[in-house]
Amino acid sequence: MQPDIDLSSLALSIRQWGLELGFSDVRIADVDLSHAEGELQAWLQEGCHGEMEYMASHGMKRARPAELVPGTVRVITARMDYLPRQTGGEWRRNEHIRAEEASAARVSLYARGRDYHRVMRSRLQQLASRIEQASGPFGYRVFTDSAPVMEVALAEKAGLGWRGKHTLLVSREAGSLFFVGEILVDLPLPVDEPEQPHCGRCQACIDACPTGAITSPYRVDARRCISYLTIEMKGSIPVDMRHQIGNRIYGCDDCQLVCPWNKFAQAASVMDFDVRNELDDALLVALFSWSEDEFNRRFEGSAIRRIGFERWSRNIAVALGNALKTVADKASIIHALQARAGDSSPLVREHVRWALEQADR
Repeated sequence: MQPDIDLSSLALSIRQWGLELGFSDVRIADVDLSHAEGELQAWLQEGCHGEMEYMASHGMKRARPAELVPGTVRVITARMDYLPRQTGGEWRRNEHIRAEEASAARVSLYARGRDYHRVMRSRLQQLASRIEQASGPFGYRVFTDSAPVMEVALAEKAGLGWRGKHTLLVSREAGSLFFVGEILVDLPLPVDEPEQPHCGRCQACIDACPTGAITSPYRVDARRCISYLTIEMKGSIPVDMRHQIGNRIYGCDDCQLVCPWNKFAQAASVMDFDVRNELDDALLVALFSWSEDEFNRRFEGSAIRRIGFERWSRNIAVALGNALKTVADKASIIHALQARAGDSSPLVREHVRWALEQADR
């Protein structure tokens, strides 16, 4: 760092550069997360992380950025809105309507475009480069859901929003439909003030959770969360959870759809999150007919590709089984399932078998 650098002016410039790079807001926090360590420890001890062993493998380092990256004294945290630009003002109503269409495939809003890891990381790196041009060499590391970092706690401390009862970050200006990413730096920049919580007595997110995964305000048991079951979980989805998944094949937005603050959700400022593969209007049967090569080709550069074709097929099989219980025309669904009854994957075969059994119930 240059000895004569004006850190206050630099902080203002960082915010402006962030906006120019497509971020919606950029704030700065210190690295003291000691207030969050107790809750993190209790959550891990209760096993709420399920199969996500990486959540526990780093212990309390997750709440101690200066241990993760020695020399860190500040965290620059950035928000990037992801509501697809073509979604329109009636997006919540349209999502609720789609939820009632059993044969429709429901994919979480954030995953319908490009992989946010790539988009955020690239732009955060560009922001870090601009800072270096202004300040001279400095120590930093860029993260986007890619290291043991308590992103919500840091963003909350920086004033990007507050932690909602569903544990997601909520902003008065943008609801909760946004990504956050961080640059851990050794620059003693001035910090921003935290945002005060504004959930009040509302518990719409808790009431809306299909599986009761929000076990209490600010506590989510991942083992019951549909996002965990369809994305993180590698094996067989528990039978007693399958009906509750409905037609959700990748993630779940229910707690966000009912949040009053999401009437302020902002459309993405970058084209990266535009809907691809018509995932806002796709049918389960059509998606289930894809080959593995087609899956890999269509989801090149997508977060969905990370779960692989096997889990993707497992999820759709469950959704098709659920559809069999309500749709009038079962023939096309049964035909699609029977076509993959001998799938090379034992995991897929097991879920297809379960799905076909739903036709007789």
